[in-house]
Amino acid sequence: MAKIIDGKTVSASVKQKVADECAELFKTTGKKPGLAVIIVGDDPASKVYVNNKKKACELVGFLSKEYALPAQTTQQELMELVEKLNNDDEINGILCQLPLPKHLDEKAVIEAISPKKDVDAFHAVNVGKIMIGDYDFLPCTPAGVMELLAYYNIDIEGKECVVLGRSNIVGKPMSMLLLHKNGTVTICHSRTKNLAEVCKRADILVAAVGIAKFVTADMVKENAVVIDVGINRMDNGKLCGDVDFENVQNVASYITPVPGGVGPMTIATLMKNTLTAFKIQNKLA
Repeated sequence: MAKIIDGKTVSASVKQKVADECAELFKTTGKKPGLAVIIVGDDPASKVYVNNKKKACELVGFLSKEYALPAQTTQQELMELVEKLNNDDEINGILCQLPLPKHLDEKAVIEAISPKKDVDAFHAVNVGKIMIGDYDFLPCTPAGVMELLAYYNIDIEGKECVVLGRSNIVGKPMSMLLLHKNGTVTICHSRTKNLAEVCKRADILVAAVGIAKFVTADMVKENAVVIDVGINRMDNGKLCGDVDFENVQNVASYITPVPGGVGPMTIATLMKNTLTAFKIQNKLA
């Protein structure tokens, strides 16, 4: 039976460290890190995420500003808000909640956010820095996964790592971070041949495909570490991941649950990135 990787405990530890450092910095600078979150429209899942981010900011002692814009907001209005926040000294991090309504150009919005305030690490400048291993920020979910592996002393060096999914937000950066830690990385996707066989080679398997219970026990090597990044809502309203948790936990050595695994780490890493942005912008790092 696999050991459960507890994201709630690890994220609480990360947030506590951020809160302690934030309090110390306030004593010396009289300033607090500031995070601005932009949400366009009324997507229920996005509202939940934004609310969780606001609570996390309160917990660690950040200044938090939310900009809830109507669904019919124009591209120009959104770009003007981003530019205003780029020039606001109180704001160290800018996050635009995705997905945006279909009439808006997500790529243009991401590229408009100053790389110094891009705490999601989606801007091409920050993506390039991650590729060469010389970065200020890491995308929150992959960085959260790395934090979990480190907390549980799971060694990556020389391990066969398989990442299921090639999105810009999780799959691609996840593979780079594993590579930076000397893992041997394979990225799989919908066109991968013999997918189950490739997955079964993995010492560390990261699932980020967005398909409920896609990874079954027969795809997992005995004693593999299984990280489930997926979050899917089933017909009964319950949340589940991309991994068939009930059966895979009998094969794996470590496994993340959904909810309570990778999810809490995403917001904890966002707090960490915002603190880093504050320190860089105030020449404290």
